[in-house]
Amino acid sequence: MKDWTGNKKSTFVTLGASSHSEHDREKHDYYATEPMAIDKLFNVIGDKLPTLVWECACGGLHLSHRMHVLLPRLSIYNSDLINRGFNCEILDFLQYNNPNSFNGAIITNPPYKYAQEFVEKAIESVTDSNLVCMFLKLTFLEGQKRKKMFNKHPPKTVYIYQAED
Repeated sequence: MKDWTGNKKSTFVTLGASSHSEHDREKHDYYATEPMAIDKLFNVIGDKLPTLVWECACGGLHLSHRMHVLLPRLSIYNSDLINRGFNCEILDFLQYNNPNSFNGAIITNPPYKYAQEFVEKAIESVTDSNLVCMFLKLTFLEGQKRKKMFNKHPPKTVYIYQAED
């Protein structure tokens, strides 16, 4: 399990996820998000959440456990590509093929190298009335590659969190 005492300057970034790192990238682009990030998100969207949430890149269940602590009314469906020893369904989210069928919110920290694919799949997967929330680097909003996606599916809201001292 990751410990959360690392980089105090960037509380809500995925730990170690950088192309400028001296270390090799984690296998399968796995970087856990500090669970407290959910607190900040739920402060602004908690009342808008349906009762069902899908954490489709659940990793070590850090976000899922925190969601359950904050809002016990939630039913959380956990899935991941890799079995990391936790209770979740082994599922390749990008191969999920049931458009407009998930009647709940999708909240996750996707593997960054597949972030656009995760966003597009999540938007395609939820029913029209539900939320998609992704923990991503701000630089995700840049780039020609995503322009077409944002023209078709512009973000409704972007929340930016500043690390606390």
